[in-house]
Amino acid sequence: MTDHNPTQPTRILKIGATRIVADASLSHLNPEQLRETLKITYPEIAHATLRETTLDDGTQVLEWSAIPGRKG
Repeated sequence: MTDHNPTQPTRILKIGATRIVADASLSHLNPEQLRETLKITYPEIAHATLRETTLDDGTQVLEWSAIPGRKG
C-alpha cells in the first residue's frame, strides 16, 4: 500500500534551476495565484512565461521561464 493519494496529483513547480514539489498549502491555487504567492521569494517569475505540462504519471509540471529584458 502506498501513501500517494490518487485523487490529488502531485504538482512540481520549476523556477529556473529551483524545483519545488507543491504541498497541500499550494494544491488549491491556480497558476496565477501561485505566481502571486511565489513572486515575493522569486521576483523573476513576475513577468516570466509559464509552461504547463502533465507527465505520464499524472504529475502536473508548472515551469516559469524568465523573459529576457533590457536594462535602462
